[in-house]
Amino acid sequence: MAWLRFAVVALVLFCGSSLAAPDTINPSVRVKQADRLVDLASQLVKINTQLVFENTGSDAARYVLVALDESHANTLAYINAILVEPNKGGVKPLKVEETTVQNHEKSSNRFYRIDLKTPLTTGKSVTITLECIHTHHLEPFPREITQKEKQLVKYTGNHYIVSPYTVVKQKTTVNLSARNIESYTKLKPVTQTDMSLNYGPYENIPPFSEDPMLIHCENNTPFLTVRNLLRQIEVSHWGNIAIEETVDLEHTGAILKGSFSRYEYQRESGSGLSSVKNFKTILPASATDAYYRDDIGNISTSNMRVLSDAVELNLRPRFPLFGGWKTHYVVGYNVPSYEYLYNSGDQYILKIRFIDHIFDDMIVDDAVTRIILPEGCHNIQVKSPYPIDRLPDSLHFTYLDTKGRPVIVLHKENLIEHHIQDLEISYSFPRILMLQEPLLLIVALFLLFVLVIIYVRLDFSISKDEASENKLRIAGFVEKILSHQLKRINAYDAYDEQLNKLKQVKDVNSFNSSLRTITNDLKNETQAIADLQAKLKTDGPESAEKVAELQKLDKALKELLNQQQTLYVEKLIPAKINRTAFVEADGPLSKKKADIREKITALVKSLQN
Repeated sequence: MAWLRFAVVALVLFCGSSLAAPDTINPSVRVKQADRLVDLASQLVKINTQLVFENTGSDAARYVLVALDESHANTLAYINAILVEPNKGGVKPLKVEETTVQNHEKSSNRFYRIDLKTPLTTGKSVTITLECIHTHHLEPFPREITQKEKQLVKYTGNHYIVSPYTVVKQKTTVNLSARNIESYTKLKPVTQTDMSLNYGPYENIPPFSEDPMLIHCENNTPFLTVRNLLRQIEVSHWGNIAIEETVDLEHTGAILKGSFSRYEYQRESGSGLSSVKNFKTILPASATDAYYRDDIGNISTSNMRVLSDAVELNLRPRFPLFGGWKTHYVVGYNVPSYEYLYNSGDQYILKIRFIDHIFDDMIVDDAVTRIILPEGCHNIQVKSPYPIDRLPDSLHFTYLDTKGRPVIVLHKENLIEHHIQDLEISYSFPRILMLQEPLLLIVALFLLFVLVIIYVRLDFSISKDEASENKLRIAGFVEKILSHQLKRINAYDAYDEQLNKLKQVKDVNSFNSSLRTITNDLKNETQAIADLQAKLKTDGPESAEKVAELQKLDKALKELLNQQQTLYVEKLIPAKINRTAFVEADGPLSKKKADIREKITALVKSLQN
């Protein structure tokens, strides 16, 4: 069996070595025509090259190779190839992948393989447009400038296209951002027209030809770089996706030399040409509840404009950004989940961008995107449109979470606007778990109510507070006494009302009938107060004394009422007394009644306190 294991290992090694075998440069392929456009109008170097490949040999070519020199390879952020077929409906994207080339392993050039849709046969040609975008390739020169100076940059390249094949004919056009050109290399033929340089045509250029190109020109466009971007996407199955971006922004242009003058900056139009006052961030058309803040708080100078296909957020930092200056801010907003989240049963797919637009011609040095999925998600798969590093997953805890929400952490460096593409994150989520949070909330509220009931109804004190209990008992007795006293006062008022009615109507029978009910009520209330007074003597002797005084005043008031009753029934009604004598007899009784009522009121107030 040893020989069998050896054979298997040998076969695996052979297959692995064959898969990793370098490509070869086909000597029968040549570049018939090369038209290169170098765009230096922003902080990005954008190079578009249209290459016409021709096969002069007998064997068909299934792929072609392109190369970048070391300086351009180190700053490459994006590369793309398009097959141009005007007679067949326009353009088609081609697969581009980095490779190694036989006998060129130690070369400083970097090679890329472009697979053709159909093999390139003898005598045939194919047109391919190669797009390359480079970051941090333009160098501010001089490195430091004053507030009034213009920003100059230096571009280094090659007059010739770095090609592994012979180039029959080529020309290069360089677009600039301003007419001011300090200097440039002059490999003839070369011409300058307005804001561009035209090199060539050059003919019959051997493979890997080099001739240094140097352009020193004015460029005051914003040199803004996002040093660190943290993009957090929190997904909710209840209809919302919350997105928040934390941005560390730096002006990577020529560094400001000397002090900054706010007066000159606002007064002179030519002051701080390369500085950045504001920039526009483009949000999705459905974005709502946008906010923009820094470490101090919300930045109210920003404004938002809703367009038909996007939301334009104009961000204005607290201070203009000059070369070397930095700022840190947070932008957040909400979008509806139905535009990004799709499901079939328990299977979900989230299609959302890895990064989004921050400003035009942006550069992002380092980006981390954290995608927080709902609790209970599993079988999570990530599909990206370009290579992205997936860091170890983590958990995120928020309200009503038990196990934590899974967090997918993705990382990539050196990003531009062309990387604004959708990720596809697929996962499984049992829909029954949608009930978890409402049930947890119901259970939590139920337990809270139970605890409140227990806390209110039970006495958790170690020893009883006799004084407190005694005060509570006294307060209870006093409250009942005052209730009975209130009823007794109402009975007194009814007694007075019947006397006044008797004086006017002189109906004794009706008076006696009503008086029996009133007298009975007074008797019952007085007896109830007396019973409570007896109970109060033990716990509250002071209050009991006040109640005793109240009873004495009540007795005196009843006697006065009886005297008035006798005066009315026995003398006034039978006309045994004249009007003057009645007034003289009734006046003192009424005055005494008023005095006693005042004393009763004062005692009631003292008991209430």
